[in-house]
Amino acid sequence: MTHLFASYLMMIMIFLIFLSEHQEVLDWKRRYDIIRGVARGLLYLHEDSHDRIIHRDIKASNILLDEKWIPKIADFGMARLYPEDQTHINTRVAGTNGYMAPEYVMHGTLSVKVDVYSFGVVILELISGQKNSTFDLDPECQNLLDWVRE
Repeated sequence: MTHLFASYLMMIMIFLIFLSEHQEVLDWKRRYDIIRGVARGLLYLHEDSHDRIIHRDIKASNILLDEKWIPKIADFGMARLYPEDQTHINTRVAGTNGYMAPEYVMHGTLSVKVDVYSFGVVILELISGQKNSTFDLDPECQNLLDWVRE
């Protein structure tokens, strides 16, 4: 129970990067280590686990940090097992707006690329210190992805 509570507290820490007065909590090395750890976790889910798993909801709030700031991918409620012999499957779209790959939203085409796209959004959030959903650096951009494209 104590470990679960500690993980919950550390999860709150990842949101501090989005508050300007707390952005120094995550220095560049720590951000890099979080990105690298999540990439390792996704590689395990997509390539190394017994059954290939697509998470479908990679976002900052689904990345828990332990007491050593090691990231853990959490909330597998939308995850799907993925047949190894197929390049993609068609399925009902599920995930969080702003983190879903365009081809997945438009056509329901599910592949490991869906998680990779979402992970890219998380990387942009970690680097910029801005949440995609509440982006406010440029009034002409609706979200972080629009701002990066310009």
